[in-house]
Amino acid sequence: MADITDTCASMVTSTKGKKESAKEHKKRLKYYSASQWTLIWWRFRRHRAAMVAAAVLIFMALLGIFAEFVAPYGPTSRDTKYLDGAPQVPLFCDQNGCSWRPFVHGVSTKRDPVTLRAISVPDPEKRVYLTFFAQGEKTELLGFIPSKTHFFLLDDKRAKLHLWGTDDLGRDVFSRTIYATRTSLSIGVIGVLISFVLALIIGGVAGYAGGWVDNIIQRVTEVIRVVPIIPLYMGLAAAMPKEWSTTEVYFAMTLILGFFGWPTLARRIRSQLLSIRSEDYVVAARLAGARPLRIISQHMLPSFTSFIIVDLVISFPYMILSETALSFVGLGLRPPTVSWGVLLQQAQSVRVIEQTPWLFIPAIFVVLAVLAFTVVGDGLRDAADPYSDAR
Repeated sequence: MADITDTCASMVTSTKGKKESAKEHKKRLKYYSASQWTLIWWRFRRHRAAMVAAAVLIFMALLGIFAEFVAPYGPTSRDTKYLDGAPQVPLFCDQNGCSWRPFVHGVSTKRDPVTLRAISVPDPEKRVYLTFFAQGEKTELLGFIPSKTHFFLLDDKRAKLHLWGTDDLGRDVFSRTIYATRTSLSIGVIGVLISFVLALIIGGVAGYAGGWVDNIIQRVTEVIRVVPIIPLYMGLAAAMPKEWSTTEVYFAMTLILGFFGWPTLARRIRSQLLSIRSEDYVVAARLAGARPLRIISQHMLPSFTSFIIVDLVISFPYMILSETALSFVGLGLRPPTVSWGVLLQQAQSVRVIEQTPWLFIPAIFVVLAVLAFTVVGDGLRDAADPYSDAR
């Protein structure tokens, strides 16, 4: 009887072992047959901080893309009855009881007994309820779709909701920050793409050709790198015609940031190509008759994809900070265009720090975007590393 029991147990164990072996074999086959980008994605998913940072960036990008829907008002819309108004926090309960619908208190105007200025104060006896997917100001969603639908508004058309308060002209800080998010992120993306394409072309030609071609390109790169940025932007800002529209100034700013942001990445790509252009697989491709463009794009660049990806992602915060800093000091975008830098330009006085600190809210978006891009770059560096453990 014991022999029969042992035999059955060994058969069960053998069956389980075969199932586990088949499962492990299938897993290994899936891993070894996956493409390079699939492996990078598998590794990136395991980096939790990078996934959270990527979700933050995607959320901010969606806010910018659908700014006309998310923002209750336009970037230049004014509420003259609520100047320098404090943020209005939606409530569910107050001294008069609770409600299942969020609401804010009404606003009444009183005279400051000291300064005699007209100030807006909340009226706790009056409730104004929020309504979602409401009809409000006419906008163009995505720039070409006429729409009046906004994510949230107040059901009383005479009242306005200001989640993050207003500035000295009565403009809604929340709406302006959402529109500024689109402007700043788009400048970063377009500027990085321009500089990235230029760096790939110029650095690739210099690294692959070498010799006198490399010497000429490096001298040009050094000239561009030593140009002082701040005086350059001061001159360009003064040279921009005053009659230019905000759109023209926006594209000019993007092109300037892109055209002067490529030298560092180009020199890194060039050094990488110089180090591998004598490798056997590169020589074999050259002897097989492959064209230089194919050798660079299909054989040389993929060998340091991780480096390119990380450098590309890390370039985003530098581009965003450049636009923010230049707009902050008055050398970048000009009102009525809104960007994080333009909004922060209004918050550089002592009066703002003391009386309207909510005007510093756009600075939180700048910090979050820079940190998120940095963390995503760190995650992509680990994910693109061929020696990283992906299983």
